[in-house]
Amino acid sequence: MNIVLTGSLGNIGKPLAKELIVKGHSVTVISSNPEKQKDIEMLGAKAAMGTMEDVSFLTETFKGSDAVYCMIPPGDYFDQDFNQLEFYKQVGTNYAEAILKSNVKKVIHLSSIGSNMDKDNGQLIAHTHVENIFRSLPEEIKVTTLRPTSFYYNLFGFIPAIKSQGIIASNYGEDDKCPWVSPSDIAEVVAEELEGSFSERKVRYIVSEELTCNEIAKTLGEAIGKPDLKWILISDGDMFNGALSIGLNPKIAKGLTEMQKSIHNGKLLEDYYSNKPKFGKVKLKDFAEEFAKAYNQ
Repeated sequence: MNIVLTGSLGNIGKPLAKELIVKGHSVTVISSNPEKQKDIEMLGAKAAMGTMEDVSFLTETFKGSDAVYCMIPPGDYFDQDFNQLEFYKQVGTNYAEAILKSNVKKVIHLSSIGSNMDKDNGQLIAHTHVENIFRSLPEEIKVTTLRPTSFYYNLFGFIPAIKSQGIIASNYGEDDKCPWVSPSDIAEVVAEELEGSFSERKVRYIVSEELTCNEIAKTLGEAIGKPDLKWILISDGDMFNGALSIGLNPKIAKGLTEMQKSIHNGKLLEDYYSNKPKFGKVKLKDFAEEFAKAYNQ
């Protein structure tokens, strides 16, 4: 198959490209960073250098492909002028236009848990809008929507607080249970779906493991030599103010607070539990080794 991947050689893109190439597929990787071209070609893929904002570039790159994998990066949360919702809407619209113009019939869309909701999901509402854009494509275009859960590597964001305060703190925590996922498990599912039948549109969740926040704190704490590490539950107001204090864009801070409130009260996870998939291979104990390396740098 001729497959086009967006997302450059990121946490998902690199293992995905490697797996598809090993399986004999012809892979094109889109990247906006000229420095990535050599790395892409060294994997055995074709590098397509351009941006998600350029519909003509996307259309030309998509032409002749059997399937495309579409994802949107989160953007810079510390950019005070960044409007994540509008950015996602624009890129989603660009993807849809390029898919139509290039006559692609098979699409994998990397969305997110919580994107089934049209309120109370905070910043994840951006994924809701993109899903709606893809859903509006003609029925003959078979779109597989993948909804990964919380990424393990999001836990890196707690390192400064652990070092300065000795705790993890957010407006979900303690005995709240959360599903988590590894990028390599996501890559494996994307590859599986790309090689699938595309007989109909479908939605699939991706998860590696479910753990309470206390269990996460214990595992990470043991990995970094702090076996008594706790994950403290704080108020929504303290969460929002804390996010502002480290320089987050106010809209992002508000969205994160609302999203995490929805984890705490369970709303964000309802559809996931109604359509729960099997667990992937990578467990938190595996990730804890990476976490410890980052913590000790």
